[in-house]
Amino acid sequence: MKLPVIKTIQRTCAPEQIETALEVLENISEAPSLKENELDVIGELISNLCGALEVHEMVASGMSEKDAGNAFMKKVLSSIDR
Repeated sequence: MKLPVIKTIQRTCAPEQIETALEVLENISEAPSLKENELDVIGELISNLCGALEVHEMVASGMSEKDAGNAFMKKVLSSIDR
């Protein structure tokens, strides 16, 4: 997950667009011919898109974009530390 990528997606795409992209990537990930490194890239893209959706939700609930990005990354890092 990369916060600059998440912020770019959040700023430039509507939630509906992000959800569509997620759906496409999830369907592509089911292809049996994919190699491990290709699945890793798809997984990274999916993670960034999900992060952008969460940041969108926080901003929509009144949080500033900066605070939403920081809160999201803090949440991610605290879940890794467990």
